[in-house]
Amino acid sequence: MKNFKKILYTGGVVASLLLFNSCQSDITSLNDDPKHPSSVPSGNMLATSMYQGFYYMYTGSVNFNNYRFFTQQWTETIYTQETNYNLITRNQPRNHFRRMYVYTLAPLEQAKKDLPTEINADPEVVDNKWATLEIASVFTWENIVDTYGNVPYKEALQGETIKSPKYDNAKTIYLDLISRLNIAIAKIHATKEGYPEDLVYSGDMTKWIKLANSIKLRLAINLADVDPATSKAVAESAISGGVLASATDSYSLKFDGNTFTNPLFDDLVASGRNDYIPSNVMVNPMNTKSDPRRAAYFTQVGGIYKGGVYGTSNSFANNSHVNPTFLTGNAVANLFSYTEVLFLKAEAAQRGYNVGGGTAASLYADAVMASMLENGISATDAATYIAANPYNAGNWKQSIGYEGWIAMWNNPFAAWNFTRRLDNPVLTAPPSSYIGGIPYRMPYSDQEYVTNNANVSAAASAIGGDKATTKLFWDIN
Repeated sequence: MKNFKKILYTGGVVASLLLFNSCQSDITSLNDDPKHPSSVPSGNMLATSMYQGFYYMYTGSVNFNNYRFFTQQWTETIYTQETNYNLITRNQPRNHFRRMYVYTLAPLEQAKKDLPTEINADPEVVDNKWATLEIASVFTWENIVDTYGNVPYKEALQGETIKSPKYDNAKTIYLDLISRLNIAIAKIHATKEGYPEDLVYSGDMTKWIKLANSIKLRLAINLADVDPATSKAVAESAISGGVLASATDSYSLKFDGNTFTNPLFDDLVASGRNDYIPSNVMVNPMNTKSDPRRAAYFTQVGGIYKGGVYGTSNSFANNSHVNPTFLTGNAVANLFSYTEVLFLKAEAAQRGYNVGGGTAASLYADAVMASMLENGISATDAATYIAANPYNAGNWKQSIGYEGWIAMWNNPFAAWNFTRRLDNPVLTAPPSSYIGGIPYRMPYSDQEYVTNNANVSAAASAIGGDKATTKLFWDIN
């Protein structure tokens, strides 16, 4: 963990500079590309970006993305505004927008500029480093697009020349991200190393290839209902190219537990507050199915697993809590798991794509088994559960949607993709929803209407209104 600290201390300077120079504007300032110290290596930029991206995609804080409430996997105890989708008081759309553009994308873009000026003996290692930066960028862009819809893309991060960037069509961005992944994969020299500062794979480029193909697969499956031909071609290309093949391939970051702590530790332990508990929306069906993952996910209260009523005030003492194993300072944050890939492959098989072996039913069973094993459930107990809850080809969206949502308990952004794409499980609006329903996207940052009004207004009109209930372009069935 010593290297983790050293890298992040240096990289943290970069993030601070970006924030300091951003002033009070939003995308205009996000585009600002302040001059960075020449002594900061591109590898430190990568590490800074990875740390920030993991922290703020994974956080449970009510001040940021609120994915854990969008998926109704968590609920609140005293305060209920966030579980009823009040996204104004705490400015979550603004905060997540800034974290992704300023703290996560901007360091990667700066690193790409600095990389050619650094002393590197092996040009193939330089190729690998560039590909690492590019794949990490695409991963972040997918989060941004699938959170907001149309966003600044081609003209983003060019603050010296473009102060008011136009918003690009989300599908156009999707297709460009796929192209970028293809280029990055082709540029990798798998037998050579990448960045030693890489906080996840330590420069192992075979794993970056698998991650890149897995991102392609996620993009492809999201396109399935709106562009089936492209979806099929891209998914098959991704699978044949090699996706995450085991739990050890997952895109996971273990925090050092000292200076850089897991955000759930910060949210639920270090804060000294008892504001969040598992939701009855998740706990109740797991109880009905006697799901063995309950012991891994939740604590018991009075000998049972009990979730708080979603969207209302709840007693912290009288309900189950998040299992403390997720709440240690050095707990792992997993943003793209082998389990998710198996569910995506099961869906691809169900849609008639060539997945290189296995049926939708067998891949579904493999996915549930992988979820069980990664949570410490025995293979015997997992097999019993799978036998009692077999794949239903006649209602496959329910099978994959529900089990994907359960498996993604600790990766709520991925869970949100499953619930939006497959409309399962069926989530209902909480009793006092501020948005008149459930969220399918995050509204645009309020500051965009101050600093980039014409472009954000045009984007809002193009997507059918800047509302949390407006569906993304791929969410049509």
